[in-house]
Formats: sequence, C-alpha cells, structure tokens
Amino acid sequence: MTDERVVRTSARTGVRIDGILATALLAELMTPSSHLWLVSPWIGDVDAIDNRSAAYDAVFPDPSNRVYTLAEVLAGITHAGGRLSVVTRPDKFNSVFLARLDRQAITGSVSVIKAEDVHEKTLCGEDWLITGSMNFTYRGMAVNDEAVSYRIDPATAAHARLDFERRFGAGTGAAP
Repeated sequence: MTDERVVRTSARTGVRIDGILATALLAELMTPSSHLWLVSPWIGDVDAIDNRSAAYDAVFPDPSNRVYTLAEVLAGITHAGGRLSVVTRPDKFNSVFLARLDRQAITGSVSVIKAEDVHEKTLCGEDWLITGSMNFTYRGMAVNDEAVSYRIDPATAAHARLDFERRFGAGTGAAP
C-alpha cells in the first residue's frame, strides 16, 4: 500500500502539520515500529499530542488532560517497546529536547547521533515517513512556510531506514 499527502504549512494560511504528526505518533504508541528514526538539524520539545479532551486516554499508561510534548511521546514509544535513533546537530538548541528524552525514555532504547552537517528532516517508522523542509521545532511546525510529505509506504520507509543506518549507524545507546 502506498499513500502520500503533501502539506504546505504556513502561519499565514493556518495550515499546520500537527494533526498528521499526532496521528503518526499515536499509531506508534499503540504499535511501535521496531526502529523509529528522527533526523532533524534542530529539534525542540514541541507540542505533539493534544489530549485536553481526553480523546487519547487509551494510549497513555497514566493519561491526563493536557498536551504531550514530542520528548514525552517518543519516550512513551520506548516504554511500549520501540527503539529510537535521533540524528541532530551538536547545537545547544537541541539540548533541552535531548535531556528530556533521555530522562523519560527506557535506558538503552534511544541512540543519539550528533552530525554537524545533517540537514535532512525526517521522522520514519516501520511503514511510513514524514519528510520535507520542516525542522521539528515551534517555528518549523507553526510559523515557517514548509513543504512536508506524509507517506505510507513500507518499501520507501525501509529504504530510508537502511540509508540512515548506513549513514549514521544504528547507535548504541542514549548520549545527549
């Protein structure tokens, strides 16, 4: 099965990627990919899943009516059995996200690879990927004009994961 949606986000138009990102992450919380990759030069601990209406209580082990951040959700995926590799630049901006992720994730389930020249922006699971010009930051998700593709395609996702492993290695553990 192959399905793709391209979203052009912009503060001016009000088009955002939040819903697609939340849907992908909710699916990961329920059935984690064996290896999830987040590749982005800059990553902020952005809002990821809005559970203020309690609509997603079933996927959180200790649900509350609030917004869950990206670090919390990714850590939750590790608690559900997933493994995560994060590739980002060795920039101070990323340190808050990385520290929060490290504190909350299952020990040894997260690999952090710091690459000075990384410019790609992709979140890739078992059979899907979100990729495009958007950094996983507030500005990338809510302010800047961005082009983002959400693609459900196991072959494309597998190819991306193999490429990440070849370029960055699978990593050996958390290293914020």
